[in-house]
Amino acid sequence: MAALTSVQKYRDLSLWWDTLPGPLAGQVRPALDTDVEADVAIVGAGYTGLWTAYYLAKADPTLRIVVVEKETAGFGASGRNGGWCSALFPASWEKIARGSSREQAVRLQRAMFDTVDAVAKAVADEGLDVHWAKGGTVGVARTRTQVARGRAEIDQARRWGFGAEDFSWLSAAEMGQRIGCTDVLGGTFTPHTAAIHPARLARGLAQAVERLGVRIFEATAAVSLEPGAVRTPSGVVRAERVIRATEGYTPSLPGYRRAVIPVYSLMLATEPLPSAVWDQLGLGRRETFNDGRHLLIYGQRTADDRLAFGGRGAPYHFGSTVRPEFDRKPEVFAGLRRALIELFPAVADYQVTHTWGGPLGITRDWFASVGLDPRTGVGWAGGYVGDGVGTANLAGRTLADLVLRRRDSDLVTLPWVGHRSPQWEPEPLRFLGVNAGLRVMGSADGAEARSGRQARRATVFGRFTGH
Repeated sequence: MAALTSVQKYRDLSLWWDTLPGPLAGQVRPALDTDVEADVAIVGAGYTGLWTAYYLAKADPTLRIVVVEKETAGFGASGRNGGWCSALFPASWEKIARGSSREQAVRLQRAMFDTVDAVAKAVADEGLDVHWAKGGTVGVARTRTQVARGRAEIDQARRWGFGAEDFSWLSAAEMGQRIGCTDVLGGTFTPHTAAIHPARLARGLAQAVERLGVRIFEATAAVSLEPGAVRTPSGVVRAERVIRATEGYTPSLPGYRRAVIPVYSLMLATEPLPSAVWDQLGLGRRETFNDGRHLLIYGQRTADDRLAFGGRGAPYHFGSTVRPEFDRKPEVFAGLRRALIELFPAVADYQVTHTWGGPLGITRDWFASVGLDPRTGVGWAGGYVGDGVGTANLAGRTLADLVLRRRDSDLVTLPWVGHRSPQWEPEPLRFLGVNAGLRVMGSADGAEARSGRQARRATVFGRFTGH
């Protein structure tokens, strides 16, 4: 085996990587250097791959499970995201029901609620310190159009049978007790979200699966994934079951170029803020937050009292290209800082200490899926559209049940199991379409701010996403 090397080179991937304690940062694990036999081979050591390995190993300690990872565990979105372990699923209830039934759509949402607690249980069982704080999510409404959308979301939740214990509307005064941002008119609240330190979860989970006997080979790129085998430059992993857990990096695999597209989400974080500032900002339970604009923003109060804040807006790159330089776009960071100060003027005098980004995976119909083809033995999960912290856990539990042929499992009959999304269009159509969509949603926010009315263009574009 090759000598271990430091993960120091990964420190600048995100705030989360930079604040990992030494034992979790550790070293890059040895690369695969020979052919190996396994029962289950998993490509990707992010949340999906690691949760799948975890639940398989817990269920059947005799299984030979091998994970191969091109970089190191938690390198991708699992170590760079906004730190929301939420019950969000990218496709709307209506869309899910159209492909199954109303009952099935509700089942999937309730499974997502349960998933947040499943992550909490695993974290507690393994003694992982991931800075867990289940404070829920506040969705701030700051304009009349955002109020209308937020109230419509609550009305929709009631029609689907979800009560105030799952989704509720807060008045301006009630919202102000939770978050101290400008121009608050009210907003939505759901308790089904925990703020976490995502890299602590990814790195801790990798160590947990190794304690269970799983073998992780890092610095090992999968050059192809096929029935019965994962091929790498330095060896082949042969296994009856092969699981693809590559999310935004999927297009680099032969045969998967148009399965998902990698779209970048970028973030920044402030220095730790003094208690006097937090007296103004609120988030005393470390609630995660967003607002009602179309071009998504999101944030959390970290355990060390920073504001970590992110959003979409970075362009999609031609040919589904993923490169390190795409992680940082100064103009996007500048826009994020302006948005942050607009929400929280009290942070204007404080330094932004970290900026970062990375790709997330989006399928053509904005519909995440999980499955295992019994003919080929090839399984997959992904297309989370940025909602993968919780959804990947549900995927891992589901894949474990599929591999183990647990036909009595409630999970394997959920409506996202076996879903097949259409392929993305060939270039240059997808480049033009995706970037046009980003411009539409950004311009819709500007139009609503000027007119005070709902922007029809956003509604029209929403038909092509998860709605």
